[in-house]
Amino acid sequence: MSPKTKLKRCRSVVRRIAITTIAATIAVVLGACSSPATATPTTASVVMPSELRFGYFPNFTHAVGIVALEKGYLAQRLGKNVKITPVIFNAGPAAIEGLFGNAVDVTLIGPNPTITGFTKSAGAALKVIAGGASGGAGLVVRAGITSVKDLKGKTIASPQLGNTQDVALRYFLKTQGLSTTTEGGGDVQITPQDNAVALAGFIAGKLDGAWVPEPWVSRMVAEGGGKELVNEKSLWKSGKFIVTNTVASTTFLQKYPDAISAIVNAELDATAFITAHPAEAKALVNAHIKSIAGKSLDPKYLDSAWGQVDFTIDPLPSTLLESAAHAHSVGLLDSVKLKGLYDLKALNAALVSRGKAMITAP
Repeated sequence: MSPKTKLKRCRSVVRRIAITTIAATIAVVLGACSSPATATPTTASVVMPSELRFGYFPNFTHAVGIVALEKGYLAQRLGKNVKITPVIFNAGPAAIEGLFGNAVDVTLIGPNPTITGFTKSAGAALKVIAGGASGGAGLVVRAGITSVKDLKGKTIASPQLGNTQDVALRYFLKTQGLSTTTEGGGDVQITPQDNAVALAGFIAGKLDGAWVPEPWVSRMVAEGGGKELVNEKSLWKSGKFIVTNTVASTTFLQKYPDAISAIVNAELDATAFITAHPAEAKALVNAHIKSIAGKSLDPKYLDSAWGQVDFTIDPLPSTLLESAAHAHSVGLLDSVKLKGLYDLKALNAALVSRGKAMITAP
């Protein structure tokens, strides 16, 4: 066989091998693409609940949740297949009972009920997933009361026994040498009651004062002729203290982490809207509160109430720990062991995605 003939045959063999190899490769690739059993998914499937029961209070301090509902951020983030059911509470202990009774999945709530719910369940019932608000609470008193010493023998309201303002009131009075009891005795009689009832009682002269969140501070001043004796901001070193957390049922959090991520992002959307459009946000929240409480805050007092609240997604963990110590001091909390209270994975992921710093918690 001549060298030329050998070369032609070699080239022919090489071509046949190449064609066969390519065809085999294509067959393997096509088989892999057409067979679900052997395909590797590029993303994990998103699991969402059929319903989110979202709790909040009709207070300015819960504006982040209200805006997330009213502007549709929750609906957009969760998707059209998730039904959103608002669940309204007046104070934290009732919201905790809602979590314990499986009546709510995620709720905005104050720090002290958060602490109580966590410790009562040995850390099993709930987790803090985000913040909500700082500030916006204080003690309003009737005319004639000019100093703390004038409170002796007086009757003061708080929203509910063991709630954030109730603890703040009792601890403040203790630091001033005034005693209280959970039964309404002591130097100052504390009578926990609904904020709307407290406002009516204050206007009627049945109460001497109340430690309440906004907008009730401003309403008692404007409608009841009261004056703010103590602004709670003045009692904290930085002027910041957590007044509203976002907490989730542990069961819900573990079952629907994608929903938790959606909720946290919706609250970040709401916080950004409040910062960028304060006038529209104020009007929206005030109208929402009117739809629930029956009366909105007079526009001329609206700026004062709104200005007392700092809307922040940061849960300010160090101030919650201090609140726990206050509750323990006044006999409303046995333990202040709070390891495992925070689950900020979804929040920090959302913050990082927006170019913001992560938040650490104990």
